[in-house]
Amino acid sequence: MPRPVWSGAISFGLVTIPIKVVTATEDHSISFRQVHTEDGGRIRYQKVCELDGKVLDQAEIGKGYEITKETVVQVSDEELREMPLPTAKAIEIVAFVPRDRVDPVQISTSYYLQADGQVAGKPYKLLREALKRSDRVAIAKFAWHGRERLGLLQVLDEAISCIRCAGRTRSATPVSWPRRRPTSATRRWTVRSPSWTP
Repeated sequence: MPRPVWSGAISFGLVTIPIKVVTATEDHSISFRQVHTEDGGRIRYQKVCELDGKVLDQAEIGKGYEITKETVVQVSDEELREMPLPTAKAIEIVAFVPRDRVDPVQISTSYYLQADGQVAGKPYKLLREALKRSDRVAIAKFAWHGRERLGLLQVLDEAISCIRCAGRTRSATPVSWPRRRPTSATRRWTVRSPSWTP
C-alpha cells in the first residue's frame, strides 16, 4: 500500500473519524528530459531576479501575491501557516447528494481514505455503508496545500475515496467551432454515421 500523503479526520455533526489519505492512482506515463542535441547534455533552468539579474538559490525565493502588475505583496511561509483554516486537519462533510448529480467535469484527483487505528474502524464502516446504501456521495471541504478545497467522498469497492474537485468549471457557451463547408468525405461520414443525441 502506498505511503499516506495526509492524515486528519472526516468530520460531520458530532462524528469524527480519524483517517489517513493515500493516492488512488499511479502515473505510468513516460517523461522526457530536454537535452542539447550536439552533446546530449541536460538542459537546466535558472531562477533569475528580473530586477538585478542575479541567479537565486531556493533559500532566497519567497512567495508574493500580485495585486497589480507593478505591486506584489510578499507573504512568508509563517504567515501562511498562521492563517486560520478550519479544515486544516479535517475533511468536513457539508452535504449528501445523489450520486447522479455529480458532474464528471468537476472530477480531478482521487485518493483513498483509510481508517486510522482500530477505534476509527467502526464509524468508518458505518459511513461507508450509509453512502453505499443511499447511493449518495458526500460533498466535503478540506485544506490541501494551504488552500481550502471542495471534494467528493464516495464508496469504491470496500473503501471511501475522496475526489478532489477541479476549480470552477467554465461555461461551454463561449466555445465556438469553426464552420466549414462539408466535403464529399464528411458528407459520406455523416450519412453512414448513426444518429446520436446527447
